[in-house]
Amino acid sequence: MSKPHTASAPVEPAPASNFLRSIIDADIASQKYANRTDTAGQALPQVITRFPPEPNGYLHIGHAKSICLNFGLARDYQGRTHLRFDDTNPAKEEQEYVDTILDSVQWLGFSWTQDGVAHLHYASDYFERLYAMAEYLITAGHAYVDSQSADDMAANRGNFNQPGKDSPFRNRPAAESLAMFRRMKAGEFADGAHILRARIDMASPNMNLRDPAIYRIRHAHHHRTGDAWCIYPMYDYTHPISDALENITHSICTLEFQDHRPFYDWILERMAEGGFFAKPLPHQYEFARLNMTYVVTSKRKLRELVEEHIVDGWDDPRMPTLVGMRRRGFTPEAIQLFCERTGVTKSDSWIDIATLDGCLREDLDPKAPRATAVLRPLKLVIDNFPADEVIDCHAPVHPQFPERGNRTVPISATLWIEQDDFMEVPSKGYFRLFPGNKVRLRYGFVIECTGCDKDADGNVIAVHCNYFADSKSGTEGSANYKVKGNIHWLSVAHALEAEVRLYDRLFTDPQPDAGGKDFKLALNPNAKEVVTAFVEPGLATARPDDKFQFERHGYFVADRVDASATRLVFNRITTLKDSWAK
Repeated sequence: MSKPHTASAPVEPAPASNFLRSIIDADIASQKYANRTDTAGQALPQVITRFPPEPNGYLHIGHAKSICLNFGLARDYQGRTHLRFDDTNPAKEEQEYVDTILDSVQWLGFSWTQDGVAHLHYASDYFERLYAMAEYLITAGHAYVDSQSADDMAANRGNFNQPGKDSPFRNRPAAESLAMFRRMKAGEFADGAHILRARIDMASPNMNLRDPAIYRIRHAHHHRTGDAWCIYPMYDYTHPISDALENITHSICTLEFQDHRPFYDWILERMAEGGFFAKPLPHQYEFARLNMTYVVTSKRKLRELVEEHIVDGWDDPRMPTLVGMRRRGFTPEAIQLFCERTGVTKSDSWIDIATLDGCLREDLDPKAPRATAVLRPLKLVIDNFPADEVIDCHAPVHPQFPERGNRTVPISATLWIEQDDFMEVPSKGYFRLFPGNKVRLRYGFVIECTGCDKDADGNVIAVHCNYFADSKSGTEGSANYKVKGNIHWLSVAHALEAEVRLYDRLFTDPQPDAGGKDFKLALNPNAKEVVTAFVEPGLATARPDDKFQFERHGYFVADRVDASATRLVFNRITTLKDSWAK
């Protein structure tokens, strides 16, 4: 990576709001989590966070916010972050998702390994202990086996305006519930026949405290434990216990879990009473999830896009998945910068996707070497250029960093230019090629347009011009020519053909699925355009994930293609400026 440009240091914006830092500062000042040790007697840091994805899909930009928040806070406070897979729902979880999540977290620039110890965990690691604690809840009178049907259970739960009704099995003796629970574990019952519930308060105004389920029967193969279990713990039961087992200090969730926090606390208090955990216990904090315009992050809706072949897979560059953004050419640094700048609050709000694009341009601009590409080619014939002559022109690899050197671009008698660089009848203020006008071939010579060729339908198929041999850029003679137009070009004999995919926003509506709208009605028909283009010969060595600024057109990344393919493929990462700005 090149050294940062220091000619004019940008003014750093004020740090974004993050209320969690104030909480952590207070906890450290009070020594709330000081002087703790793990089971091996090793001192524990005062800040331990966790990122707990369910391996049932691909991570998206919303998950990136959580990853950057949890790993970033732990880094800044000399703590650590655990990566824990919430793998308690075997029907929807696969090893494929585990693998892509591991890869995505590392690609974003974070690690769950500290001092040689990998803090990588799975909820399934704790199945035996979770089960033992459930048995304790039963024997202590805090849980019971409910044998109602699912419909009866739902009807008796009540609603926000009506308290729930006690299950007829709520006062089932602890010994009977324990025996039933063990039979559930032994596989004696069908799915849904019984369920283990916490005994809390069926009249609570918080629906999450109305005797929530903590274990259900599910005869399904688990991607890690196989068929060893046919009962699985619920997330709201597993989450706080896993946090406590891992000595998590600050358990950070999105706002939809705020109403679940009382049950989180209830579970941990009961387990502390039973001697399973010592205080201080983990504490859950909630922040507003990332809502970004022109984006859908629902896993269900993203799956629809993939399964209905609206997009070309989970890593389609139009997708907000991290694998899609990576293939699009987003950088980890840009995503981290975006997550930092959007701050952390407890108020829901919408972040304009232009903010993300701005962070991307800010990161790419000093890094990306420049290159020339002609996306919509039109032939330009220099009639007075010697037919067999080739002259090397030189352009900077990066105009702000001369130490990176120059790239060589050959010029010959026949060139490719952009179609919109010629108008037979120019509009007002048009300074590029038209009959009788002079322009400079960027980094090359000044030319004067003499006319054009057309096909039988009247379409322009070639433009003709003459060049001025003493006008080459970088020579003394170039100062004698004053022209207003400056156009990009490539030698037909030397340019490389490439497939260029021009990606744009997937939706035309800034809030495509808000208010129950059918998000597929807002699909952008112009979100992907594939053109056959030409690029400068130096890009023959481009490798997948190499990024460039195609002068005039934007930032592009070399895409992955089949191993047998020899063609060049580039994806547009973003334009040079916001083309959606009004």
